[in-house]
Amino acid sequence: MRSSLTFAIISSVGRTLEEPVHLKDDVFSVRYDITVPKEIFTEPIQLFVTVPPSDVHHHLGRFLLAGDGADITFKVDGETFAAHRRVLAARSCVFTAELFGPMREKTTTCVHIKDMEAKVFKAMLHFIYSDSLPHIDDANSIGMAQHLLVAADRYNLERLKLICVQKLCNNMDTSMAATTLALAKQHGCRGLKEEVCFKFLGSAGNILKAVMVSDGFEHLRSSCPSVLKELLAKLAP
Repeated sequence: MRSSLTFAIISSVGRTLEEPVHLKDDVFSVRYDITVPKEIFTEPIQLFVTVPPSDVHHHLGRFLLAGDGADITFKVDGETFAAHRRVLAARSCVFTAELFGPMREKTTTCVHIKDMEAKVFKAMLHFIYSDSLPHIDDANSIGMAQHLLVAADRYNLERLKLICVQKLCNNMDTSMAATTLALAKQHGCRGLKEEVCFKFLGSAGNILKAVMVSDGFEHLRSSCPSVLKELLAKLAP
């Protein structure tokens, strides 16, 4: 049935083309007109998979809290913390050198950390595993940021250092300006020193006077006399 219908259609077309109006010297031409719309409409693709944000920091954070597989401990200010050598080394080149470098003691399973408070070391460990800071009370947040800046510089944790600098920049006041200026000088935070501390101290005469009677000013004068001279030179008329 289909073959007969196809033959009939071809025969009809053939007879039509044989008419003189279509043939010229036994040749005919066929013209195609193609219309392209200006707007192309496509059906939206319905997404059936939603990729959640990375949660590796949650897993590593629980890994630290559980202490499973810990192969080294740290004694800090009377407290002991268990950790994993390879995690520490992956995050800090200083830990890499200390725990896997040629000068390491292969049998060492306990490391004593000096000149650091236990709560500061604990917060640094939390950052190393989770890439974030633990909850810190507002009353202690500035002091913790100052101490963590020192720890971050000590262990070359650049992101932690920048987090601390940002915290100090956003909370500058007369009570912590002198100690923050000393830290900025000692730990290479040029932006914090010049763009925040210097500008804050030079913004009004009464601010500098208030800072000069604060607890941290004497520390600044004894530990960083050069930066104090630099400050006074900038403020000189």
